Amino acid sequence: MCTPRCIGQLACCCGSAGCSCCCGCCPKIKQSTSTRFMYALYFLLVTVICVVMMSPTVEQEMRDHIPFYSDLCEKLNAGENCSILVGYSAVYKVCFGMACFFFFFCIFTLRVNSATGCRAAIHNGFWFPKFIVLLACCVGGFFLPEQDTFLEVWRYVGAVGGFLFLLIQLMLLVEFAHRWNTNWSSGVKDNRLWYGALALATLVLFSVAVGAVVFMALFYTHSQACLLNKVFLGVNGSLCFIVTMLAISPFIQRLQPKSGLLQPGVISVYVMYLTFSAFSSKPKEMLEVNGVNTTVCVFPFNSGSESDKRIVTGVGTVILFGCHNNVAVLLWLCCPDDYDEEQTGGGQNVLYDERQGTIYSYPYFHFVFFLGSLYVMMTVTNWFHYDNHKIEKLLDGSWSVFWIKMASCWVCLILYMWTLLAPMVCPKRFEA
Repeated sequence: MCTPRCIGQLACCCGSAGCSCCCGCCPKIKQSTSTRFMYALYFLLVTVICVVMMSPTVEQEMRDHIPFYSDLCEKLNAGENCSILVGYSAVYKVCFGMACFFFFFCIFTLRVNSATGCRAAIHNGFWFPKFIVLLACCVGGFFLPEQDTFLEVWRYVGAVGGFLFLLIQLMLLVEFAHRWNTNWSSGVKDNRLWYGALALATLVLFSVAVGAVVFMALFYTHSQACLLNKVFLGVNGSLCFIVTMLAISPFIQRLQPKSGLLQPGVISVYVMYLTFSAFSSKPKEMLEVNGVNTTVCVFPFNSGSESDKRIVTGVGTVILFGCHNNVAVLLWLCCPDDYDEEQTGGGQNVLYDERQGTIYSYPYFHFVFFLGSLYVMMTVTNWFHYDNHKIEKLLDGSWSVFWIKMASCWVCLILYMWTLLAPMVCPKRFEA
């Protein structure tokens, strides 16, 4: 019984067979899904390593509990207490290796339209050799010449890549909102229950958005301080109201009959989330009250104990990875999969669903992971405030993170507004 399973796992690690679990009771899995899961697993592994590298707490724990820690650092020529392997420069080098790995596969899989070729076989299998290549890329970053020049140049490359990743995520969010509304609106013709579901979803979304505005007005503004919070909360709330009215205006309805309240509801909730995240990322403001310096415009949770902050830092790291996977998942779901062929083995059954063609773009998939690597690098190192940064201080806030998130709000609104106005500006391109 063990022999077929061992052969299957060996074929997965060192051959082109689809990856699967050893347990035969696991549900069937498509090869395209298992492939993307494995790349996401690689990405998660490197992300965790980067978080550890930015954590003095982990470094101290290793120093205290590993007897040969200092000796090992000396043998590796990693400096005293492995100083070369920690800090923002180490994260830059590791993420450089991961970015090179995904960028190589982006180029390698260009114009791959069939899953039966040798390049597709390498993309879908050979996981152990690819892991060795990824490891070599990450380690190789520490041996680059002109380290100072590399870090300076790579910082700007990372910033551009991080912004592009955010832009793609915002574009996919707008596309998701339109598709959701189109699909549910189409169902109304056949079943009136879809109309109720559409109305309920719209009501929930706008209730959340309005509730978020009230929440931030109560906890993130102050009568004598936090002017930026007041201004941007008012601006973002007003812009959400404007795009909502625009979506249901008569001239937009003539151009796009299916335009309704669901799309602006999705956009408004996301913009309010980004606004809340931006306010939470802003450096704390102090106000003198009765001769005592008091932190204002901060939700009580942000001023909690160190244990609370550690918990939130961990949750934030998970959300960070989820953000990246969000984009990947949206990409995975964009293409239909019509053909399944079951491969039965000793373990989990694999459905080879790409026999007649790829169901997603291999190079685009790797390109998004390439940008995600840069986004993780910039986020973990606190964007442009990287000096002496620690992962435990991620919640203390910085102006660079604040402005990036605030700009993301406006880009999201502009993108959605353009999708509404584009048929009017360029009517020939949108004719049926």
